[in-house]
Amino acid sequence: MRLEGKTAFVTGGCGGIGRAICARFAREGAKVIAADLAAWDDAPEGVRVVSYDVTSEDAARDGMARIDEHWGGLDVLVNAAGIEIEKTIEDTSLEEWRRSFAVNVDGMFLTSKYALPLLRKSDGASVINFGSYDGFIADPGLAAYCATKGAVHALTKAMACDHGPEGIRVNAVCPGYVDTPMLQSFFEGDGSGGGGGTIETLKQAVRDVHPTKTYGTPDDVANLVLWLASDEARYASGQLWVLDGGLSAQVQQMKL
Repeated sequence: MRLEGKTAFVTGGCGGIGRAICARFAREGAKVIAADLAAWDDAPEGVRVVSYDVTSEDAARDGMARIDEHWGGLDVLVNAAGIEIEKTIEDTSLEEWRRSFAVNVDGMFLTSKYALPLLRKSDGASVINFGSYDGFIADPGLAAYCATKGAVHALTKAMACDHGPEGIRVNAVCPGYVDTPMLQSFFEGDGSGGGGGTIETLKQAVRDVHPTKTYGTPDDVANLVLWLASDEARYASGQLWVLDGGLSAQVQQMKL
C-alpha cells in the first residue's frame, strides 16, 4: 500500500472529490482526517471526520495542534475545500468576492501555514493544492472563482520554492469538468449557458467538447492525488497538473 503509515489531512474531505480522495488514501493504508463543515455519516474505515472551517485561523491552529498531539506529525496535506460563485464581476458583491477568496485562497494559506511544522517532521511530505483549469482559461460567469484559482496556482509555486529545501513537495491538481455536486450546481445556473438545464440534459454536450469525449469522475482525480501524495512522486514539485480530458489543449472550433 502506497501510503502505509502516513497521516493525511484533507480539507473539503466530505465533498465529492474530497470523499474520493479520503477513501482512496484509506485503502492505501493512510490514517485520514476528512476536515469539512459538511457531514459524512458513512465514512469508511480509516477516515476520521472532523468539523473544520478553513476560513478560521483558530481552527487551523487548533486542528494541527490536535494532530501533533495524537499522531506526532503530518505527511500529506490536501487543500481541496472550495466554493464557486456563478457571476460576472459586475454582478458579484464585495462580500461574495471576499468570501470566495476566504475559502479558496485564505483557507489554503491558513491550513498550510499551521501544517508546515508538522510536515517538516515527515520523511517526504507532500502538499496537494486544488487549482482548476479555470486558473488558465475562463468559463463564463465564474470571475471570482477564476481569480481565486489563479492565486492558488501562484501560491503553489511559491510554496514549492520556499519549502522544497525542507523536504516538502507542493503541487496543484487542476481539474476540468468533474461529475460532482459543484458541477451539477454550475449546469443548473445561468453561467453554464445551459439555460437552467440540468446536468442530465447537458451531459452529451459536455462530453462532445472534450477530445476524450467524456468528463472526469472524482476517482479520476483521486488517482492523481494519490500518486502526488506517494513516494513515487518524490521528484514532482511546483507543478500544476491539469486533469481535463484534453479540454484546454485544443482550439475551440467554430460551430457552423
